[in-house]
Amino acid sequence: MKIYNSQIQDIDNIFELYKIATDYQQQKAMVAWPNFKKTLIEKEIHENRQWKLIIDQQIACVWATTDSDPQIWGLKNNEPSIYIHRIATNPSFRGRSLVKVIVKWAIKYGQKLSMKNSESQISRKTGNSIQDQHRAEYVLDKTISN
Repeated sequence: MKIYNSQIQDIDNIFELYKIATDYQQQKAMVAWPNFKKTLIEKEIHENRQWKLIIDQQIACVWATTDSDPQIWGLKNNEPSIYIHRIATNPSFRGRSLVKVIVKWAIKYGQKLSMKNSESQISRKTGNSIQDQHRAEYVLDKTISN
């Protein structure tokens, strides 16, 4: 099990996993992700903010990170944070607690970026923010100790 930055050649796999995730969200009557533009994913890849977890030479899941999301966190957005967006898991790898693996990785990644982690919390956010586009996102909120 290894985590790498996604590459441009991963785009078809990323969109395939997004489609599977969106179909699953709709099937479960959840708030489904909108269709994402290819340019968004390309930008995340070029900025090294799109990730993949590889198991047995297969992409087990993908996600994006950012250090800012004011539409969701408002004033709390000013705290140093890593936000995990759009975790999409290959159905062959469901049930392996990969979100926990990603959260542990994100904490270490944040520490590597000089974020002193004193507390972390996973929150599930849903709603119609950003021009009424419905989204469901897992967010790693990192509180910095003084």
